[in-house]
Amino acid sequence: MNKKNKIKLFLVDDDVLFLKSLKIDFLQSADFDIETFVTGELCIAKLSAHPDIIILDYLLDCVDKNAMNGIETLDKIKAFNPDIPVIILSAQDKIEVAINCMHHKATDYVVKSETAFMRLQKIITTVMRFNKLEKELNWYMERM
Repeated sequence: MNKKNKIKLFLVDDDVLFLKSLKIDFLQSADFDIETFVTGELCIAKLSAHPDIIILDYLLDCVDKNAMNGIETLDKIKAFNPDIPVIILSAQDKIEVAINCMHHKATDYVVKSETAFMRLQKIITTVMRFNKLEKELNWYMERM
């Protein structure tokens, strides 16, 4: 598969070891083009690279205590392009946190756990299939 057909995935997490592990998991499971970031600011600076999907940590305060948190980063991503799917990945397992993320237009919310990677894979597959179907439908409707 050439680079043009790969899913461009941004991973944003301030836990460098977890970020590296997540990147390895994705590279072993499918043919992704992955960029990693330890702060929301670094991710925002690269949005012009047009990621297909972003997995974003909720807190983001380990590397830089003054860094934007996940919600602030999510809001800036959606202001840049509201169509970029963003999945929040967090150790926070409170329903209020998940609901708040959804109010800020997150595509989904996944709690960091043993099954998180499998959930992320399923969500990405669903999102990419939906986007493909939506493009095909738009193409069809334009020709009617």
